[in-house]
Amino acid sequence: MFKQAPLILSIISLSLVLVLFYLRSQPNEEDPVQVTVEEEMPTIRAVRSKTVTVEIPDSLSFAGEPVPMNIQDVKERLDRELHINTYWHNNSIFLYKRSNRWLPQIEQILQEEGVPDDFKYLAVIESGLLNVVSPANAVGFWQFLKPTARELGLEVTKEVDERYHPLKSTRAACKYLKQAHNKFGSWTLAAASYNMGIKGLSDRLEEQRVDSYFDLLLNEETSRYVFRVLAAKELLTSPEKYGFDIPEEHLYQQEDLKELEITESIDDLVAFAQQQGFNYKILKKHNPWLRRKSLTVRSGTSYTVLVPARHPLQL
Repeated sequence: MFKQAPLILSIISLSLVLVLFYLRSQPNEEDPVQVTVEEEMPTIRAVRSKTVTVEIPDSLSFAGEPVPMNIQDVKERLDRELHINTYWHNNSIFLYKRSNRWLPQIEQILQEEGVPDDFKYLAVIESGLLNVVSPANAVGFWQFLKPTARELGLEVTKEVDERYHPLKSTRAACKYLKQAHNKFGSWTLAAASYNMGIKGLSDRLEEQRVDSYFDLLLNEETSRYVFRVLAAKELLTSPEKYGFDIPEEHLYQQEDLKELEITESIDDLVAFAQQQGFNYKILKKHNPWLRRKSLTVRSGTSYTVLVPARHPLQL
């Protein structure tokens, strides 16, 4: 019997604790100010916030070509990408901020090259407008592999890799897209081919005996590709419609830069930057295509680097 005393005491203690907790949880008539669970735990309020579905546009186009929204499969694929990007908040916010700096520059090149303006959104989904490197070693805003970049006229060496040059790589992308459009006669198919290659897409069209991207059965990545582009276009064109309120002063601005022509080799780019009144970090920031701390300039050639135009930035 006495061996059970500790157990009995524990039960009694637990019962007292439960009674006290119950009494404390009851409203106190003398103290009308009650603390709610949300006030004690503000994170719960966020969990209970309302999440709404995104309204899908009735009509949409890419590069002047209509998207067949009357096809249920097409509508659902767009629905998926719009929801993913609408609720991928951090990523979408930074896309808005970066796009203010880069898309106007890309737009100008697309116009000069005769490529529809909507293709700027390919760079958005390929890289997020960052000089990223993929697991397959595709590089830059436009995610070029080394052989493709060289075929399109970009220099890729140990010292210089123009895949990291946002504007030169845009011109290379234009060259590819115009070749693809000449092949397919469709800008939508040209966009799809940017993901799986001209030959790969040609083979699928021939095998399945169709002539539209929206009628093709493709691998998961290419099947989503154009819809990811369309979602980027929708969100960046109409941010308020999808719940994004980003003040203009929060957007990233283009920096005031000037071009400096380099006609002779530079053995030490760190020293070169300091001689110009700024540091190596600033030189690399505006010229990420410089891959080493030296630059060899062959006879009869030159390079153009971007440097701060007005107020040199010191260490």
